[in-house]
Amino acid sequence: MTSAPPPIPPIFRCGYVAIIGEPNVGKSTLMNGLLQQKISIVTKKPQTTRHKILGILTTPAYQAVFLDTPGIIQPRYALHDAMMESAASAVGDADLILFMVDAARSAPRGDLPEDAIPAQLAASVKPVYLLLNKVDLVDKALLLPLIDRYSHRHPFKEIFPVSALTLEGTVALMTGIASELPVHPPLYPADIVSEQNERFFVAEIIREKIFIRCQEEVPYSTTVEITEFIERGAAAAGEAEPRKSRKPPKWFISADIYVERDSQKGILIGKKGGMLKEIGEMARRDIERFLGHQVFLDLHVKVRAGWRTDKEWLQRLGYRR
Repeated sequence: MTSAPPPIPPIFRCGYVAIIGEPNVGKSTLMNGLLQQKISIVTKKPQTTRHKILGILTTPAYQAVFLDTPGIIQPRYALHDAMMESAASAVGDADLILFMVDAARSAPRGDLPEDAIPAQLAASVKPVYLLLNKVDLVDKALLLPLIDRYSHRHPFKEIFPVSALTLEGTVALMTGIASELPVHPPLYPADIVSEQNERFFVAEIIREKIFIRCQEEVPYSTTVEITEFIERGAAAAGEAEPRKSRKPPKWFISADIYVERDSQKGILIGKKGGMLKEIGEMARRDIERFLGHQVFLDLHVKVRAGWRTDKEWLQRLGYRR
């Protein structure tokens, strides 16, 4: 008696989904919400995201690899160029593009501005979904005219009113995304949510707190470089298992925060070191939640004039390849 053949595996879909749009429209909030995990840092200030950040959502039927991107701007210096190159590369890599707009800001307009559709989108032949974000803040009577105005500007494959904050409309969005992904085996293990390493996320957490606490130009003139990341403990040191009564030692993380001018350094450190201490405390709490370990966070502020325009430094700091 011959054995029965193995069951035919179900169709699995997998692909890259780029999220693009102007600064501060909710791209990072959406990706974090869909993943149910904070991958991208979020603040109320525009241009918080500087890198293409990968977030992976795996289900039994599909794997959506999201690419959160810097907000589309007109570049003014080399860092901006690198950010726009990152956004453009995400569009090039994507199987599907999510173009997000702030419906609360766009709906009251009589018409759309000339640059409502970015060049990266206009030149792409990839399928594009329009996401009208923040619909929880919009009079529903204004949505249909807004949809009509956008649909006359670009042949969107689908249009989804959503709220990245409340996740309103995201069930329908994910159904649409899954249907558009190519038939392909998963690209990443099911338990992986991003390919960036811990050092990257720790640096991003520190930078997020600088954006939250500092005003004006200081956050935009700041970048963070992790110089030491030491996982202290018996397992890391190769020692015997410690007694349960012994408190595990803290991991040690040291980071350099670069600014462009001495005056910015003074603001970031604050009176008697108060500002830097507050940023460090805020960052340490989030880093410990992220890593699942207690950490000792050692921050240093240094001046590197013109780092935002120095291509070699941008490469060193991971903004360029």
